[in-house]
Amino acid sequence: MSAVVRDRLFIGGRWRAPASSAVLETISPITEEPMGVSPHAGWADVDRAVAAARAAFDHGPWPRMASEERAAVMARIAELLAARTEELAELITDEMGCTIAFSRVVQAGVAVKTLEYYADLARHAGFEEVRSDGGALVVAEPVGVVAAIVPWNFPLMLTMMKLGPALAAGCTVVLKPAPQTALDSYILAEACAEAGLPAGVLNIVPAGPETGEHLVTSPGIDKVSFTGSTAAGRRIGALCGEAIRRVTLELGGKSAAIVLEDADVAAAVAAARMSAFANAGQACVAQTRFVVHRARYDELVDGLAELASSLVVGDPRDAGTDVGPLAAEAQRARVESYISSARQEGGRVVSGGGRPAGASRGWYVEPTVIADVSNAMRVAREEVFGPVVCVIPAAGDEEAIAIADDSDYGLGGSVWTADVARGLAAARAVRTGRCSINGAPLGIDVPFGGFKGSGIGREWGPEGLRSYLEPKAIGVPAGHLDAAREDRKFYLNSV
Repeated sequence: MSAVVRDRLFIGGRWRAPASSAVLETISPITEEPMGVSPHAGWADVDRAVAAARAAFDHGPWPRMASEERAAVMARIAELLAARTEELAELITDEMGCTIAFSRVVQAGVAVKTLEYYADLARHAGFEEVRSDGGALVVAEPVGVVAAIVPWNFPLMLTMMKLGPALAAGCTVVLKPAPQTALDSYILAEACAEAGLPAGVLNIVPAGPETGEHLVTSPGIDKVSFTGSTAAGRRIGALCGEAIRRVTLELGGKSAAIVLEDADVAAAVAAARMSAFANAGQACVAQTRFVVHRARYDELVDGLAELASSLVVGDPRDAGTDVGPLAAEAQRARVESYISSARQEGGRVVSGGGRPAGASRGWYVEPTVIADVSNAMRVAREEVFGPVVCVIPAAGDEEAIAIADDSDYGLGGSVWTADVARGLAAARAVRTGRCSINGAPLGIDVPFGGFKGSGIGREWGPEGLRSYLEPKAIGVPAGHLDAAREDRKFYLNSV
């Protein structure tokens, strides 16, 4: 791979020299060698970016365009990104180590589809509603300047979960990519510039946590949308609370797959290839706890062990690889510490548990299955963020639901059963933002987010758009409502 060198920041619609010489060095998790470099944005750069976004919102055309006009620009951005899908996929794989197949379909593909979805939503939804027997106009206005902070595990997709609805609403954005995966954001900036996105609507400042905190506390920011750890989310939530600033927090997870005694165990095991081990388990929504009826416990343990052993671990650029490296050396050390603690607490590693034989370079960990786990163990309670699943027995439906719910998190999960009505009852009972019965798919048109320590607010779907809008009520004298509406479409009941 050839080194990627970037020396400018995208601020105010232009490529600008950074305020300092500090840089971010991107290290390949495959080779453990440098693969790119970009500026490390500092406080002065953030201040410039916020000022540009503020000016674009307060005085620029974007918030004042008809939603159909915004949709046209967004669709053009999506089209330009789609044309560079392979380039994006290869770059993200090089940056953070996910398999190239996963990068094509999810990292790049779902990112483009998310932007297309919000362009379509903006195109077909209005932003006004008449109430009070025609005497009041309720207007949904853009919330303002948005600070969007994304992590390294899904850099472009999570960006689009924020940027898509923000643009559709008419907001302007300061995006802070993670320092480990700053390079792909340059392709996004190039697409936005080519598509004619007005200057200052999107500004990009790759940086670490200290710069991120400066962005969150900037007086020019109206809303913060953050995806990352629960610990960081607590800090950001506290800062936003002090400023009475709108905030969306999509945080950690410890999702459970509940396998009832009448389940198709083979199907539950097969689904774990994606639900637990995709992206090397580096997903907040990964289903890393399998809570199974005792009558099917051994069958499930054996099935998961066989699956984990069959997964090909290696160079994620090879089409035949199922699991690539973890994104960073520190992340591998973290995952290994959880496997060690599980052994110390009485867990039984039935597959994996170490580094792949012959892997002299790259931050790899074998797909790992741990049996004889209680829900009180660290590996069952804390987010591992690696290819590690644990299996916990339950006596029946009520105990399985109680174990699944006995968590500081509530993001995702699934229920496996031959009786869909029984599965629906269990899915309703678990306090989690998403729950699928027998692996039924959930798309980008339904909300994503969690209960408890998994965050505040929702992304994707119409719910994601709502969080970038503020309702305003306007009393209109009788006989003047038609003129006040200016032929705009109705909105709030449908979105």
